[in-house]
Amino acid sequence: MENTERENDSSVTSLNERRGLARGVYLLPNLITTGALFSGFYAIVAAMSESLESAAIAIVIAGFLDALDGRIARLTNTQSEFGVQYDSLSDMVAFGVAPAVLMFSWVLSGLGKIGWMIAFFYMACTALRLARFNTAPDNKVFFGLASPAAAGTMATTVWTWVDNFDPAMSINFSVFIAVYVTVAALLMVSNVQYYSPKNLNLKGRVPFIYMLVVVFLFVVVAIYPPGVLLFIGLIYGLSGPAQALLRHVKNRSLSDT
Repeated sequence: MENTERENDSSVTSLNERRGLARGVYLLPNLITTGALFSGFYAIVAAMSESLESAAIAIVIAGFLDALDGRIARLTNTQSEFGVQYDSLSDMVAFGVAPAVLMFSWVLSGLGKIGWMIAFFYMACTALRLARFNTAPDNKVFFGLASPAAAGTMATTVWTWVDNFDPAMSINFSVFIAVYVTVAALLMVSNVQYYSPKNLNLKGRVPFIYMLVVVFLFVVVAIYPPGVLLFIGLIYGLSGPAQALLRHVKNRSLSDT
């Protein structure tokens, strides 16, 4: 009896989805998602052609578009299940495959089989992070480093290096980058808590000083985009483990008293 009810519910859901698609999809948020998908695909092609800076910039652009599409969908009340699934597939390309290929083309290829295994590990962790995000309740915090943040940090690392340093690298540096990529991948699938940008209320009023901070950030980013964005990415990436460590120390001190 229960199986029959589940089958009926599944049939009704499937029918509703087909009817929804027949009526069409919301253009604006899905158009932005398509832009993010295109940026991710372009990043892959550019990385394979060893145009590393172009690939890195494309991933950063994909990150901004990804932040934009969901927020616009919520502000314009154009959210849909189709949009959610499309966005997730776009994220896998732009923040899973693209940064893995970029890091492999930049450094990891020099490590042979270990290099491509680390690149695959990063991509697989992105897929797991997205799957967990899609099935998790809508919380005020992220569990694990968000894939766009991880991908953006990888991309700005390459962008900053290519923009400032000699492309020749030692084996020690290659090993460091391999560990760097692995740590980012592990943070994505960890239970470390991160602040969710979804908590930002763009409709509400904020103190005037907040607006000045935003203007200041725009100016600083405009002065030197790769370095500033990398700094922001590293601070955000380290904020989760730092807060977890502080909570652990605080709880331990309370238990000792």
